[in-house]
Amino acid sequence: MTIIERMLPPKGLRVLVTAGAAGIGAVIARAFLEAEAKVMVCDIDAAALASFKAEHSGVFGDVCDVADEAAVTSLFAAADRNLGGLDVLVNNAGIAGPTAGIADMALGDWKRTLDVNLTGMFLCTRAAVPALKQSSKAGIINLSSVAGRLGYAYRSPYSTSKFGVVGFTQTLAKELGPDGIRVNAILPGIVRGDRIDRVFAARAEATGSSVEAVRAAGLKNVSLRTMVEADDMAAMALHLCSPLGQRISGQALSICGNVENI
Repeated sequence: MTIIERMLPPKGLRVLVTAGAAGIGAVIARAFLEAEAKVMVCDIDAAALASFKAEHSGVFGDVCDVADEAAVTSLFAAADRNLGGLDVLVNNAGIAGPTAGIADMALGDWKRTLDVNLTGMFLCTRAAVPALKQSSKAGIINLSSVAGRLGYAYRSPYSTSKFGVVGFTQTLAKELGPDGIRVNAILPGIVRGDRIDRVFAARAEATGSSVEAVRAAGLKNVSLRTMVEADDMAAMALHLCSPLGQRISGQALSICGNVENI
């Protein structure tokens, strides 16, 4: 096998992507489909899930709130039926959470952000590990954020949860490594798209600035002065599952153009 051939995942890889019907998750799921993997996605948005399945023949899907233990149990039972096992779990599900100063933060908003971003990842990983232990190509990819290494004013529950994802990743890499399961985190920077537009708008409102000023300030803190694309995350996910990625584990991999501060 040439080094070029070793840059792509093996065909037939069995992959589950959470929150895979839209945004970064959909781009990652689509990339695995293009690499001839067997792919299942879940999403809390039934309409988005139906649309994604209609656009991609052969993909499996299930509606799931990853913060709901019973829903996650049902999801992984469906994954076992549809995929016949599991090689890769992509823990992509997450929410932006509120934008507010800590003194004005509602407890319910704090809890919901951590429930989805951290507890949801725990529930999915716990459910996936027995199947992953049966795979010779097992990997877990957790989506964190540059807010998980720098902190993010007015976004305390989001940033806290994303720091937690990095700790969760590094802990599991040690715990599951002897079973041959690699665990890594991807830390996106400012990803072009509707979601960051909403984040900029919320931050502008919270700080009394204009959206344009918030956007300019954000890019000023990126060494390359550019946003990143969802395709960049998908490319890293494919690499981590390729033969050349088989010795990468326990890493928090920033794809951000070098965000210096947020």
